[in-house]
Amino acid sequence: MADEVVDHGRRRFLTATTAVVGLGGLGTAIEPFVRSWMPSARSKAAGAPVTIDVSKIQSGQIVDYGWRGQPVCVVNRTEAMLATLTSSTVTSRLKDPDCNAVQQPPNCKNPHRSIKAQYLIMIRICTHLGCVPDFKPKIGPETFDPEWRSGFFCPCHHSRYDISGRVYDGSPAPLNMAIPEYQWIDDTHVRVTGKEPATYV
Repeated sequence: MADEVVDHGRRRFLTATTAVVGLGGLGTAIEPFVRSWMPSARSKAAGAPVTIDVSKIQSGQIVDYGWRGQPVCVVNRTEAMLATLTSSTVTSRLKDPDCNAVQQPPNCKNPHRSIKAQYLIMIRICTHLGCVPDFKPKIGPETFDPEWRSGFFCPCHHSRYDISGRVYDGSPAPLNMAIPEYQWIDDTHVRVTGKEPATYV
């Protein structure tokens, strides 16, 4: 035994080979764990931007789209609807007519709460308990408001909003409905890109 010659080169080779095989095995074992932390294709799709062709939306019509599991509506507002937004009949009855609460991006802080006045792009969720308010386009008396000037009415607890999603006084909803961040790609296509109201500040 004492006369045996130690082959240091072979020992180094075996040590290095064992280390490489061990690291490879460790990498294979860790990969599923690392992948579990990454967002799935479904998660990525749920948060992906949504592109909308507004040319298909008729004047006075509303169309809903899904975005991040929420209903985003686009309303092609008529001139009569737009005229109500600065009418004292409406503004004097709103909780936040000047949109001071951070419920819209800075470029939508105006009476129509949009980049282009004609098109309202809004997350159609009541700020009271999360119901989806009904679209009530009529300008004229309604059973829930004799001075109605078009907008949204929540069937759950009767919150009322004007045609730009601003909430009326006397409604249980505390805030205007939220406007997501979006951008116009061209004259007829808009992309809802991201950022919800909490991130505007």
